[in-house]
Amino acid sequence: MTIAQDAASIPTTTAPDRLRPVRIWLYVMAALVLGMVVVGGITRLTDSGLSITSWKPISGIIPPLSDADWQAEFDAYKTIPQYEVLNSWMTLDNFKAIFFWEYLHRLIGRLLGFAFLAPFAVFLLQRRLPRRLAWPLFGLFVLGGFQGLLGWWMVTSGLTQLTSVSQYRLAAHLCAASLLFMALVFVPRWLKPGALSGIVLPRHFWSAGILLALIFIQIGAGAFVAGLDAGMGYNTWPLMDGSIIPNGLGVIDPWWRNLFENALTVQFIHRCIAYLVVLYLGLLIWRQSRTEGFLGVHGWLTRLGLLVLVQVALGIATLLNFVPLSLAIGHQAMAFMLAGAVVAYLADMVRNRQNLEAVI
Repeated sequence: MTIAQDAASIPTTTAPDRLRPVRIWLYVMAALVLGMVVVGGITRLTDSGLSITSWKPISGIIPPLSDADWQAEFDAYKTIPQYEVLNSWMTLDNFKAIFFWEYLHRLIGRLLGFAFLAPFAVFLLQRRLPRRLAWPLFGLFVLGGFQGLLGWWMVTSGLTQLTSVSQYRLAAHLCAASLLFMALVFVPRWLKPGALSGIVLPRHFWSAGILLALIFIQIGAGAFVAGLDAGMGYNTWPLMDGSIIPNGLGVIDPWWRNLFENALTVQFIHRCIAYLVVLYLGLLIWRQSRTEGFLGVHGWLTRLGLLVLVQVALGIATLLNFVPLSLAIGHQAMAFMLAGAVVAYLADMVRNRQNLEAVI
């Protein structure tokens, strides 16, 4: 028996009531992950991520409370290259400002763990969760814990030699967060009761899956842009450095390092993936308009079209304005919301097929 069949086996008069708290809980968890991503983006843009040089999963929840505590944290920060090379001018008050964002980022991470485990335990005791759903949900908790380890692994890359974190580790951290967010959107959407209209064929799954893969890759590419501060240069559009295809894309040897370490190439790739997403989604919308139309589940395509246009506008505005904090954070958050919308579309298609199979 599948998870969906387990959930469906609950009588229809009680299934919505029994699973509704679970769905709300998972949506709240997704919102917390999105909030953590936003705070993480602010941490990166304000160069605050290296302000806490130690990892204390339990005791670290208590911030510095005395002048001596603050001075100890500041002295630890003074030992890393970022302070010595870039921030030797800092006073303790300046340090407190960047410490705040990194502390808040870690605090939300701890809150995520508690906000997951406590309701999860309650739902298990209430026997509200079907057995086959409990283990996958616990897997999400493990993924969240792994995300915390990735975050510390990322921070360690900037404590000895670099003046900021490694863009490779930043990309791993952000991509893991996006996977967690997408899973937290998919599961409650999938468990939502009620029939869905619309003709869903295997090609619809493949088409949406490819779109989701492109957006996931684009999130990773955006992390490399952020890690290299690549958005601070080449602030024109549609031309880049005066050309459609700029010179200097392959100046680093071996060539593959340009894809991840050349700021010009990294920004160019990010632009190209954006164009590909727009063209591909436009093709999906055009094809759907010529075949089954946008009734029922496929209404997601028009919403996705609007979200992509907003995201492109945010990206261009962020670039042209030299990456202001508000626009950059909006751009990053919108990328996650766009991925979440595609995941919701996929989940609705799964529900549509399950309802059809139940009727047959």
